[in-house]
Amino acid sequence: MTASPKIQPNPGAASAALMVNPNVAALPAYNAGMSLARARLLSGHDDLARLASNENPDGCAPAVLAALANGGFEPWRYADPACTALREALAARLGVDAGVIVAGNGSEEMIAAISRGVLVAGSQVVTVVPSFGLHEIEPLAAGASVLKVPMTVDAGFDLAALEAAIAAGPRVVFLSSPWNPVGPALDKSALQRLIAAVRPGTLFVLDEAYFEYADADAPDGIESLRNSGIAFVVLRTFSKAYGLAGLRVGYAVCSDPEIARVITAAKTPFNVNGAAQIAAVAALEDEAWMTASVARIRSERDRVALALAGMGLHAAASQTNFLFFDTRHDSSIVAAALLQDGIIVKAWRELGYETWLRVTIGKPADNDRLIASLQKQVAG
Repeated sequence: MTASPKIQPNPGAASAALMVNPNVAALPAYNAGMSLARARLLSGHDDLARLASNENPDGCAPAVLAALANGGFEPWRYADPACTALREALAARLGVDAGVIVAGNGSEEMIAAISRGVLVAGSQVVTVVPSFGLHEIEPLAAGASVLKVPMTVDAGFDLAALEAAIAAGPRVVFLSSPWNPVGPALDKSALQRLIAAVRPGTLFVLDEAYFEYADADAPDGIESLRNSGIAFVVLRTFSKAYGLAGLRVGYAVCSDPEIARVITAAKTPFNVNGAAQIAAVAALEDEAWMTASVARIRSERDRVALALAGMGLHAAASQTNFLFFDTRHDSSIVAAALLQDGIIVKAWRELGYETWLRVTIGKPADNDRLIASLQKQVAG
């Protein structure tokens, strides 16, 4: 049997003549981090401290693993496209109607669906910088322009600049609180100030992926926006505190059913797989595991922040499971040096923030490795 000829990687006349969407062709790459296999290859370490992707080092609740193992998941069947059981469980937990909830393949898919469903060429979007990459990438793919409001010199929200940008009437505002990649959360008065700046015709999207890690007195975005009278979406995820990053399940809580309908129309029909739906419902039923995990991680976060301060490294105030800090050196070089010690972190590359690192809070032993390596690489 003659083997088929291999497709050559060099572009030919056919691909050169192909017309592609210029908005998508010009997109910046999303920094998804380094794969485990590549990190092992580059570092020479098998035992790696994986502190780059803000995953939960405690894993997930035992109830999740039990639910996935009990035979209820049938890989050969299509999952419920409406995510009925999950949306009903969320509705009961959050005190909202299931009709305003849209489940997604991670909250990332909800960002894409919002952009596809709401934005048109020439629309303007407001977000912050440093930013979660998809708050910029998905609007750009829809042909929108993106205005990014920089953080303050003390690594906080520039409320005055945000208020002015929102009051100017963009089509969509994407704002994360707690803020990825920086860490702080808006307090109640700051959030109300920004809500008050929203004008008719603007959709206010509050990304609360790290909501469960926030301080006890931090505002609940759903409660704060419920009676605001503005068009809004609150995004949350099971990837972080619940430890389901590999299953990809998040959700959007909308101000009204029409916004939910548009977001639903803009996503793929069978978007949340069956295992993810089962796991998310089980995770919600074991809230005690999640809250205990969050408490452990918050305690470790404070310990690591104190160690950084002892090295003279400034970390932004964090209400998340990570720390964002200024190394005072090229962060790519620092990250590469940490990798040689078997520690994976994320160097930030946005313009103006090239000396900052984001590090996930891991297990105590992994955090100890980070501290020791930083003392060699930076403090020394």
